[in-house]
Amino acid sequence: MDLKIDGLSHNYGELNVLSNINLKITHGQIVCLIGPSGCGKSTLLRLIGGLERPSVGSILQIGKPPQNSLNPLTYIFQDFALLPWRSVYENVSLVLEDHNLTNKEKHEIITDVLARTKLSDFSHALPKQLSGGMKQRVAIARALCVQPAVMLMDEPLSALDSQTRQLLQDDLIALWLREKYTACYVTHNLGEAVYLGHVVVVLSRRPGEIRDIIEIDIPLNERPNYSADLAAKEQHLWQLIRSEAQASEQELLNG
Repeated sequence: MDLKIDGLSHNYGELNVLSNINLKITHGQIVCLIGPSGCGKSTLLRLIGGLERPSVGSILQIGKPPQNSLNPLTYIFQDFALLPWRSVYENVSLVLEDHNLTNKEKHEIITDVLARTKLSDFSHALPKQLSGGMKQRVAIARALCVQPAVMLMDEPLSALDSQTRQLLQDDLIALWLREKYTACYVTHNLGEAVYLGHVVVVLSRRPGEIRDIIEIDIPLNERPNYSADLAAKEQHLWQLIRSEAQASEQELLNG
């Protein structure tokens, strides 16, 4: 299933947040959204997920979600949102409780996603016994349980230290190599964007418009071998972001 964003603009009262966004999110791609603070990245993600309705324009689902999909779109936030009194297994099971599944079907799904996210040995652990990286794995496992067509990821690794973040980035790549999932991934980290993204979308200062769309054709599994190429792309992104931030500051000074 693809997503097509057509002529999308959004405002809160007189505050224009997004302007004329046209974008296609293709099945099997990780599309990273970057831009200066306040440019509307998270707002765009909420609009894509149906949590808000755009003021102008449309978001279309093209094609059908996978046959076994319980929810076409699902979120992963930087806040793990785990219930402290429930085990890993029980936290993951939460998203299946409102679906018409037998206990056997639920157990098979949960067991499968725990294995895919390297959590099988921690199924009975409580959140307080887990590191930050492990908690985020639980959040990813919970999202995978509903077998979504598209995962909407709002800075999912930003709360982690740099070493743990790199490990989770590698986990996300390993997971993609197995499953070719589709994701729209918001991040402030330019290195993360070029390491994970098949496509990097650069938004301008508010109201956020698409400043550039950069495709990265290096296969995900080969990216550790192309650090110089990725560094060059990261530098290019930084130049774009910096110019937008400087323009925003100048607008504030000019009143």
